[in-house]
Amino acid sequence: MKKSIWDDSYNKLRKELKRIRKNAGLTQKQLAELLEKPQSYVSKYEIGDRNLDLIEFINVCKACNEKPEVFIDRLGIV
Repeated sequence: MKKSIWDDSYNKLRKELKRIRKNAGLTQKQLAELLEKPQSYVSKYEIGDRNLDLIEFINVCKACNEKPEVFIDRLGIV
C-alpha cells in the first residue's frame, strides 16, 4: 500500500512539529536561525513540502527543548 504524505499520521506529525515550535516561543525564522537553515526550511516541513530525516527531526526537537522520545510517544503512531 502506497503511503501519502497527506495521510493522518503525516498531518499529525506536522501539527506536532508546529506545536512544539510555538510552545518554545519561537517563530519560524528564529527556529531556522537556531538550525542554521533558511526560514523556508521550517515553513516547508510544517506545510508538508519537505520531509525531515531522523537527524533533522532530532535537531528540531532539541532546538525546541523537546525530547524526541517524548515527541514520538505523544504522536501515538508507533
